[in-house]
Amino acid sequence: MSRVNEVLREILAEELELVSASDTRLELVTVTAVSCEPDLRHATVLLASLSDPVRDALAEVRPRLQAAIAHQVRMKRTPQLVFQADPAVGHGQVVEEILAGLRSRGELTPGEPEPDEASPDHTELDEAGPGDELAEAGPDGNALGADGEVAVTEGESAGRDRPEQ
Repeated sequence: MSRVNEVLREILAEELELVSASDTRLELVTVTAVSCEPDLRHATVLLASLSDPVRDALAEVRPRLQAAIAHQVRMKRTPQLVFQADPAVGHGQVVEEILAGLRSRGELTPGEPEPDEASPDHTELDEAGPGDELAEAGPDGNALGADGEVAVTEGESAGRDRPEQ
């Protein structure tokens, strides 16, 4: 379903770009995601913003958008499209407003990393360089490299213990 959703999102974004050349209400419409039901009867199209003029324009071009899907994708059914504002965009705007308020009160300076971007305290493991290999033993007794992969020592075959595919 995720592949279907992504294909639908791409088709709708391309078609909306073509339609926006003739309908200025759709010029700044951005398709952020599409969620199609497993039975392919309905698909919810999430947009970055959805004002009343945009909603009206989308209602007018919905048959054209569904026809574009029918022509470009071979599916059991062409889903009926429903348009909604993406809630993630609204949540992001709320977070931005909160951060701006903190900055204006001096609780967060513009150059200071935001709380979720602050780097954690360093541990000895973090201070190991890219060439430093750690000689830890894995659950099967093999040595693990710095990236957590099983290290192959001299004389061992890399594929010897792997099951045949």
